Amino acid sequence: MKIDYTISVLGCGWLGLPLAKKLVEMGHIVKGSTQTAAKLAVLHKQGIDPYLIEVHRKIKGTNLPHFFKSGILIINIPPGRKRRDVARFHPKQIEAIIEKALIHGTKRILFVSSTSVYGNVNRMVTESDETRPETASGEALVAAENLLLAQTAFETTVVRFGGLTGADRKAGRFLAGKKEVKNGDAPVNMIHQDDCIGLITQIITQEKWGYLFNACADEHPTRKEFYTAQAKLQGFEAPHFSKEAALVGFKEVSNYKIKEELSYDFLKPNPLNF
Repeated sequence: MKIDYTISVLGCGWLGLPLAKKLVEMGHIVKGSTQTAAKLAVLHKQGIDPYLIEVHRKIKGTNLPHFFKSGILIINIPPGRKRRDVARFHPKQIEAIIEKALIHGTKRILFVSSTSVYGNVNRMVTESDETRPETASGEALVAAENLLLAQTAFETTVVRFGGLTGADRKAGRFLAGKKEVKNGDAPVNMIHQDDCIGLITQIITQEKWGYLFNACADEHPTRKEFYTAQAKLQGFEAPHFSKEAALVGFKEVSNYKIKEELSYDFLKPNPLNF
């Protein structure tokens, strides 16, 4: 079935805005949402049809039927980690989105998730591994994924991104100047914004629907290597890592499946070179 290349991006923030801009450049008709009225003009200037939308247990906004009537809906609203009830609240947000998608005939959904759905099992994890989140936001994402993947009226692809960095999100400041940081020898699972956009656009172009993908860079330097290098590169004080003898829980996320399915070569394969 031919896809309607009208694309709605729910959440035009750090990732959603440059992604929407790229989709416009590729020739798609793009609708983008923001919660901030002042940002509507920013979206419009980039050729994005702007919508003011807030997603709670109910969805509030202007011209919602038109926004949700798209060939593809990209859901890019991460769970609010500061909310005490995030494990319950975020799935309710997804339920509200599903309700609108069903009413207005959304055909495909791409859900931006996270590798935080996996626990620290001290080994490599793949998409076939059981999810064992250790945070409330991870629990929220697992519930959200399950709600979307259970639907049969539309197809969903879930992309579980590793740690997000690039553009104005400078990883060097995350641990800058901290002392006695633990787990310095644990591998990191990072991904650059350029590859987030590259992978999503390829999923759309190649019509890879009904998939579950992990997405992180090829290389997994240690936390000590990565955060020290990023701090120095970006002009922050380097963190000091403790000299503990053993790792305190880790995971190494495999990106094999998404590379094979999309025949994708990462633009930024080594986080030490971000």
